[in-house]
Amino acid sequence: MEDSQVGRAGWPALQVVDWQPTRDTVQLWTQIVGKTRLALAPPLNHWWGVALYVTGRGLTTSLMPYRGIGVEVSFDFVAHALDIQLTTGAHRRMTLAPRSVADFYREYRAQLAALGVNVDIMPRPVEIPDVVPFDRDTIHDAYDAQAMHAFWSSLVSADRVFNRFRAEFRGKASPVHFFWGGFDLAVTRFSGRSAPRHPGGVPNCPDRVMWEAYSDEVSSAGYWPGGADEGAFYSYTYPEPAGYREQPAGPAAYFDADLGEYVLPYAAVRAASDPDAMLLDFLRHTYAAAATTGDWPQGRKEPG
Repeated sequence: MEDSQVGRAGWPALQVVDWQPTRDTVQLWTQIVGKTRLALAPPLNHWWGVALYVTGRGLTTSLMPYRGIGVEVSFDFVAHALDIQLTTGAHRRMTLAPRSVADFYREYRAQLAALGVNVDIMPRPVEIPDVVPFDRDTIHDAYDAQAMHAFWSSLVSADRVFNRFRAEFRGKASPVHFFWGGFDLAVTRFSGRSAPRHPGGVPNCPDRVMWEAYSDEVSSAGYWPGGADEGAFYSYTYPEPAGYREQPAGPAAYFDADLGEYVLPYAAVRAASDPDAMLLDFLRHTYAAAATTGDWPQGRKEPG
């Protein structure tokens, strides 16, 4: 990446078109690892128990229970490795480099088996169209280490702002977590009321997944490396109240009728004089749009 593309500290420039093959490959790798957590971790409401979390080096499953011990799987986008660690001290490491999804899947399963971890993983991607089973996918094989490090850096910044935003709410709010199905970082606030059944219809994803995810009224925001030249921040509410999409959302933000979401291009945030403040303003405005038009109970608190 050239110096002119680096951007300010923590907010690197990263054109999606330049790293999309890597993005799509790594999304499938995170699905393989995420399905391990789906199989091992206790189920939590709204599928919180399956997500990954941003760390000081990449993404992690966090600690998962396994037959009286614990196992954690972590992507390291600094050393470009995948670490599998047991609480017994046993450890295996895989190199992150250009390699097919099928090759990654085979080695990952072999490394788990070598550690004595036997877990059933549905060997098929979710939430994307035209899927190929992991063990047969020789199409996706890209890995640009510099791009992945840059994307992780942007996740660290988004995670920081999302957690500050989460702390301003007294009501039920999700952790800030990375969903491997959509390959996005997200945080969600809840009104405290039930929602009508979600219509589903997500590619290669059972409708029951969406029913559980959207069982309650939500205002959700996130960061996805797509939807704009350098990715985008988004915000939506379910169910959408009348008048929601006409509300102000802050500078550079707009409502995308096709997506049904407010969008703030990542490029606008990284170029701002104060990126954190611009993103936080977007999060506050779009939550206010949901709370006002949806007649939510008051849940905001002043920091400090």
